[in-house]
Amino acid sequence: MSIKLENVGIVVRDLEATISFFTDLGLTVLGRDTVSGEWADTAVGLDGNRADIALLQTPDGYGRIELFEYLHPDAIESDRTRPNEIGMHRIAFSVDDIDSSLEIAARHGYRPLRGVATYQDLYRLTYLRGPSGIIVMLAEDLRGRG
Repeated sequence: MSIKLENVGIVVRDLEATISFFTDLGLTVLGRDTVSGEWADTAVGLDGNRADIALLQTPDGYGRIELFEYLHPDAIESDRTRPNEIGMHRIAFSVDDIDSSLEIAARHGYRPLRGVATYQDLYRLTYLRGPSGIIVMLAEDLRGRG
């Protein structure tokens, strides 16, 4: 048996704002659709669901996220997750320049939870709370720098 990670799905409040954030960071939109019907009810396990969706991909072609904005039933607000909570934790991206990536995030109104840390002179990294409260980790690999 083989297995391959296809994507990570994330429910968001505002699909357009979330797409804007992730495309500004460098992801590209592979496709968009509105999904509903019996097949969606069966697959998702939620009767009468209808959602606008977008599939985004990282520039390397491997990482994908699928964003959902539920039109019906209404999305349910939940408490913001904390980094130490059990369950879905965060989405992480390797970036070439963390400072430039943080400038992009700031233009969207998102800033690090605390600051940028250096891990054993190998990585500079940070967590920020992005669209719909998503925790986003940005990490810059410092190996190979002059």
